Amino acid sequence: MESYRTLLVDAFTSEPLAGNAAGVVPDAAGLAEEQMQAIARELSVSETAFLLPSDEADRKVRYFSPTQAVDLCGHATIAAHGALFEDGVIDAGSHTLETPVGVLDIQVTDTGAVWMTQNAPQIFEVELDYADAADALGIDEAAFADVGADLPPAYASTGLPFLILPVNFLEHLSGMDPDMEAVEALADAHDCAGVYVFTFDAVGRSQDSTLHGRAFVPGLGVDEDPVTGTASGACGAYLDHFAAFDDEFPERMTFEQGHFLDRPGYVGVRVDGQTVQVGGDAVVSLDGSLTVPEYEDDEIIEA
Repeated sequence: MESYRTLLVDAFTSEPLAGNAAGVVPDAAGLAEEQMQAIARELSVSETAFLLPSDEADRKVRYFSPTQAVDLCGHATIAAHGALFEDGVIDAGSHTLETPVGVLDIQVTDTGAVWMTQNAPQIFEVELDYADAADALGIDEAAFADVGADLPPAYASTGLPFLILPVNFLEHLSGMDPDMEAVEALADAHDCAGVYVFTFDAVGRSQDSTLHGRAFVPGLGVDEDPVTGTASGACGAYLDHFAAFDDEFPERMTFEQGHFLDRPGYVGVRVDGQTVQVGGDAVVSLDGSLTVPEYEDDEIIEA
C-alpha cells in the first residue's frame, strides 16, 4: 500500500471551514481511476481534484464526486491552484490545465487568488412547467413571478451544464425544501448536471454581491453544493445572453452562495463575449496523507 498527500482546501473564501471544500491530491500519478474514486468517496466532499502530469498543459486534472467522475469543477480548480501557490509549487502568473473538457487558462494573482477561464458558453431557453419546478424545489410557484418574464429558464454551460432558474426574493431561495429525486429528474429532463437557482435579492452583508445562488446536483451525488464555480460561470454567461442589466454589463460580478449551509463563499465572475472567468481565494484547512490499497482488477464484484 502507498500513501498519497491529500488536502482539504476551502475555495471561494479566505477563511477555513467556509466556502466550498474540495479534496486535492497534488501528485496523483500512479493512481488508477478506481482508486481516485475510492479516495473521493472517502473524503466525501462534493469534488476531489487529482493532479497529474500532462503533455498538453502545465498539468492535468481528473475530478471525482463521491459517486462518479465529473467533467469540470470550478471550486476544485480554484482550490488546487490555491494550494499549489501556497506550497510554492507555482508562482503568480499564467498557467494551463488539461481537463476532460479541454485545456483551460488559469491566472494566479500576487495574493494567491485564482481565476479560471471556462469554456465558451452555450445558452438556450427551455420550456419549463413552473408548477413542476416549484414542486421539485419545494417553493411557491409565485417565486417565479415577474422575474421569469425577463429572464427565462435556460440551459447554460461553460463546461458543465446547469438548468438556470431565477426567483424573485431571497425568502423563496432560503425557504426551499427540495425533493432531490424530483430535482435530479428535472435536471435530467433538460440534459443538465444540476439546477442553479438565484435571486438578485442578495444577502451582501460584507460583499457588494450581484446575486445569491443555490446549486443542487443530486445526479452527481451532491444534494446541495455550497459554492459552485461551474454554475456561477454558466449563470454569468446566462445574464449576459439575456441582457439582464439595462445599463452597461458589469466588468466584474460577485455571486454569493453557501450561506444557508453555514459555508458562505463569494465567486468573482467576469464575462466578455465568449470568454467567461470565475475566480476567488482558497485556503488549506487540512493537510495529511491517505493510505491507498493497491488496485486489482479481479477485486471487482459484479452483481
